[in-house]
Amino acid sequence: MFPFNFFPFNKDMKNKLQQMKPDEIDQFIKGILGNVMPAQSGSTMNSHDFVNHFRPQPSQQANSLNAASFETHDSVFVRIPIKDESLLKVLRIYHTANQLMVENIPERDDKHSITLPAMVKKKGSSAKFRDGILEIKLIKSHDIQYSQIDVTEM
Repeated sequence: MFPFNFFPFNKDMKNKLQQMKPDEIDQFIKGILGNVMPAQSGSTMNSHDFVNHFRPQPSQQANSLNAASFETHDSVFVRIPIKDESLLKVLRIYHTANQLMVENIPERDDKHSITLPAMVKKKGSSAKFRDGILEIKLIKSHDIQYSQIDVTEM
């Protein structure tokens, strides 16, 4: 059970909460939300902006590729539009635990690095080309290895 008699819950706080009126509570909550939420159209967030916040955004480092990366529960996807299908023959794709490297597109000897939104595994990745989009699927790494550090007294 939580010890409610300790900080931040003391007798003064309890008395203040009991003496507050519903209008004061409403003003307090609106003030907090007004400070937290972005100020758009009179301190209310536009639903269009809210939805766009969760759409895949182009990676800042791969603007010349127009690549978009996003994650699901189990995977990380990177989508790269490719106009010329013949580029797939010279295309090279590599990845580390947190970056995807794409070479030889749109021009030969071009190198692009895309930071992934989550850590990924070494094995199990795949790439598919369909309708002018190269979709790279990487498996998320859920096995975060922890190492214990012993503390010794001096």
